[in-house]
Amino acid sequence: MFQFAKEGYPFIITFAAFTAIAGLLRTHWLTAVFVILTLFMFYFFRDPDRVTVPDKNAFYSPADGKIIIITEAQEDEILHKNALKISIFMSPLNVHVNRAPCDGSVMEVKYFPGKFLSAFKDEASIVNEHITMLLENEKHGRIVVKQIAGYVARRAVCRVKSGDALKQGERYGIIKFSSRLDIFLPLNTAVKVKLGDKVKAGETVLGVIETKN
Repeated sequence: MFQFAKEGYPFIITFAAFTAIAGLLRTHWLTAVFVILTLFMFYFFRDPDRVTVPDKNAFYSPADGKIIIITEAQEDEILHKNALKISIFMSPLNVHVNRAPCDGSVMEVKYFPGKFLSAFKDEASIVNEHITMLLENEKHGRIVVKQIAGYVARRAVCRVKSGDALKQGERYGIIKFSSRLDIFLPLNTAVKVKLGDKVKAGETVLGVIETKN
């Protein structure tokens, strides 16, 4: 079923109304502009269903986009230790609904006001406005996911709160327009993607905890 993120309806309705008004005023060039913008809002806020194959040892991508960073890095907001950091850049053409990388209990959700640098910049992860969520996975411990606003995107939405439970692949938020998402995984995660790869939320496996037979 074709569906849209609920956060998109105010944008869709607003631009559709502008289109109707411009049409009634017979301002053809302005009507054409608003038709294009309305269609873009439908496209941007699309929220297709995804098939997530349950795997307790896998971490799925929480966002659609392109892998721009894979490194060991210190996570200073919640974990206060080194973790495997994977960053995903979302262009305005990507689906922007975010999904849980694994099963887990939401232990903490923190909002950090900040700047709106280009999401490609290294410092964007720290200085840009963002929302950090801590997931406690029963098998693999604490996972951190950061929704980061970019130069165009100025609003991240996290739909869950502390005490909620998420299933692997479940929708939990959205970032409006282009943006970035960082995920911090256990250091013993075997990475299954490389720089430049295109990934899909809930379908692309970023990494796996390999178990010994």
